[in-house]
Amino acid sequence: MNKPLRRIAIFCGLLVLTLLLRDNWLQYVQADELATDPKNRRVAIERYATPRGNIIVEGKAITGHREAKGGDFKYLRTYTDGPMWAPVTGYTSQAFGANQLESIEDGILTGNDDRLFFRNTLDMITGDPKEGGNVVTTLNAAAQKAAYEGLADRGKGAVAAIEPSTGKILALASYPSYDPATIAGYSDSDDEAWGKLQKKQNPDDPMLNRALREVYPPGSTFKVVTAAAALEHGLYPDADEKTDSPDPWVMEGTTTELPNDGNIPCKNATLRVALQWSCNTVFGKVGSDLGNEKMLETAQEFGFTTEQFTPVRSTASVFSDDMNPSQTALSSIGQFNTAATPLQMAMVASAIANDGKLMKPYMVDKLQAPSLDTIEQTDPEELSRPLSSENAQILQSMMETVVNDGTGKSARIDGVTVGGKTGTAQHGVDNSEKPYAWFISYAKTDSGSPVAVAVVVEDENANRGDISGGGLAAPIAKSVMEAVVNAKQ
Repeated sequence: MNKPLRRIAIFCGLLVLTLLLRDNWLQYVQADELATDPKNRRVAIERYATPRGNIIVEGKAITGHREAKGGDFKYLRTYTDGPMWAPVTGYTSQAFGANQLESIEDGILTGNDDRLFFRNTLDMITGDPKEGGNVVTTLNAAAQKAAYEGLADRGKGAVAAIEPSTGKILALASYPSYDPATIAGYSDSDDEAWGKLQKKQNPDDPMLNRALREVYPPGSTFKVVTAAAALEHGLYPDADEKTDSPDPWVMEGTTTELPNDGNIPCKNATLRVALQWSCNTVFGKVGSDLGNEKMLETAQEFGFTTEQFTPVRSTASVFSDDMNPSQTALSSIGQFNTAATPLQMAMVASAIANDGKLMKPYMVDKLQAPSLDTIEQTDPEELSRPLSSENAQILQSMMETVVNDGTGKSARIDGVTVGGKTGTAQHGVDNSEKPYAWFISYAKTDSGSPVAVAVVVEDENANRGDISGGGLAAPIAKSVMEAVVNAKQ
């Protein structure tokens, strides 16, 4: 071969080698990146080419599908009672992607999960269309309805309910909400609906999952955590020993008195009486006496300062470190920097109801193949032990006194033992805005405790003097607990 031909051959060989390297780089190295690139429209077309699997509550689908009118996306997602279930399902949209369960379990729902490989291969051989699998939730439909309707009557807020013995989430409601079906497509109407749901255009922020993503000052509901800390760290051995709590009490390092709400029996009150009447002086001084380190330790045992994954992520609740005694006192009554999600406060009530054992909260019971075979099952998992069984039972008796003889009487249920704690949390600079109303509780029957609940209400239409955890939040918690108890009978 003469020299010019040899050079051309080498050059052509290099071109072929470069092409092969590029081809392999695209197919193997960049394959996943390209497949998930939002600009890759073929992926989106394939994603909506077959019916999507369903999200299931108590054996019934709360999602579905229909054929789209025009365009290159064949199927649209539909929702049953979309606004009620949106905090659970999230949305899947041809234009705006997906979030929450619709996003986290997208592989199962579309049928693209690696665990469905053999099923999909068999369908290719037989010519059957590919199908998506199902996500079976832990939710209780009656409890969810009670939570959502209760909030709708009040205007804004959230509810989280948990089965204490397992950690199963039974209700997860947020109001105001939105219908995911209105943004499921790729049309001008979907684009318009999306705009109206954004906080810039809608200050009520209906797409905010208040049960998982919003943190509120928990107010007096946090006093059960402070009571747990007092018992666990041996500051007071039981519920009925008098505390060293003057009234008025001047916070350590200041000249400022910590006030109580009204003329209530708080001077040297026992922990039981202090919880019954929600004494700021008692629990503020307990927190100050224990100190920041011990209070933080107990709060963290209940789940504070850590994100929870249900599998949807829940914002970490806040209890600060490096606080001085007066700041610790205010934090110990649920003010200053203390902030919690409704899920977090349901976890607090759940751990107490479960004799001190906190179970990891979860909302997906199992994942199913299109054949309905189970491909993954969630097993209950212990998260921590915030307090001993003995101290948990002491705290149960205190919370039951709150409902029977204190500020939580509106949560009573005939034939059922109910423990609870009310809370009214300051809101705004110098408490300038209307406060939040809280209630945390659990129900207990002869078979154990089937449900623990946390409710927070932001009622902007209520008179300021009428806002209380017992008046606004406790009736919602009662209806949720009744729904669960009745379902167990």
